[in-house]
Amino acid sequence: MPRKVLIVEDDKNIADLLRMYLEKEEMVCQVAGGGLEGLEKFQQFHPDLVLLDIMLPGMDGWAVCKKIRETSKTPIIMLTAKGELEDKVSGLEMGADDYITKPFETKEVLARVHAVLRRMTGEEQVSKRLSFDKLVVDLDSYELLVNGRRVDTPPKELELLFHLAAAPNRVFTRNQLLDEVWGFDYFGDSRTVDVHIKRLREKLEGISDQWCLKTVWGVGYKFEVING
Repeated sequence: MPRKVLIVEDDKNIADLLRMYLEKEEMVCQVAGGGLEGLEKFQQFHPDLVLLDIMLPGMDGWAVCKKIRETSKTPIIMLTAKGELEDKVSGLEMGADDYITKPFETKEVLARVHAVLRRMTGEEQVSKRLSFDKLVVDLDSYELLVNGRRVDTPPKELELLFHLAAAPNRVFTRNQLLDEVWGFDYFGDSRTVDVHIKRLREKLEGISDQWCLKTVWGVGYKFEVING
């Protein structure tokens, strides 16, 4: 069954280009030229993935992303004409799965789209729940429980934590995490990993003396289990 992609982009030339290349990949596309129209089409079209521009008329991409995340975990890739890290961080914190900075290479967009769709398919096949002292990471329900309390966590943060915690004490480089969690296929920016680790630490710091998210300087990160 062909994958469905919603393109929310007010620049018609860019939207048409994306649509043309995605349809060549045998995907079914719909295009919305603004934020409100994008939300309406999201409800009607039920896409497998959303390509979402940040600078949109009426309602910007951040607001659209936030609204979608209230009811859905559908993967979102943000498109931005700005290269500043702050814009990327804002999108990631609101639950976006990835970002692409304009101008972009079409093959990069296609690689990102395919990587996100591959991850989505794989996650539907296996039960995924990890338990540690005062911590439960549940990818089946996409919940993070800390001291028995649900902590709101963007999907990509949760996937990163699960990936680290599923291999306790193993050190992962940033590039490994980009490839294995994001599936960037060499298009990743290692700062993306740092941003997500920082946000996770804000949620988990000091919760337990039996585990921690540890930086291995010059290498990467690991989920260190101290007892057990």
